[in-house]
Amino acid sequence: MPDTDDELTVYRDDPESRYEIRVGSVMAGYTEFEPDEKGRLVFPHTEIDPAFAGRGLGAVLVGKAMADVAARGETVVPRCSFVRRYLRENEVAGLDVHWPTLDGAPVD
Repeated sequence: MPDTDDELTVYRDDPESRYEIRVGSVMAGYTEFEPDEKGRLVFPHTEIDPAFAGRGLGAVLVGKAMADVAARGETVVPRCSFVRRYLRENEVAGLDVHWPTLDGAPVD
């Protein structure tokens, strides 16, 4: 659980193609997405501002983003190492994941 008394908010910003996490009114990080040719959402990068490091915000951000994607019935392609690790360690109900491969082998 994040070590803060400020309210945490995660929301999808479609024009910026990312989910953002805010601590109070300050943007603390984001996870980017881009639709591929099949309409799946490729997640290539996640970033938390160093000022907010160590508070568990990355897990909160990705967890809420994945839950929202699942609720929308969309498919995730996790290219970001943080998103891949999160999905390997956490069950997200109803989420369709298309695991990326490189020359037929899973990407780690």
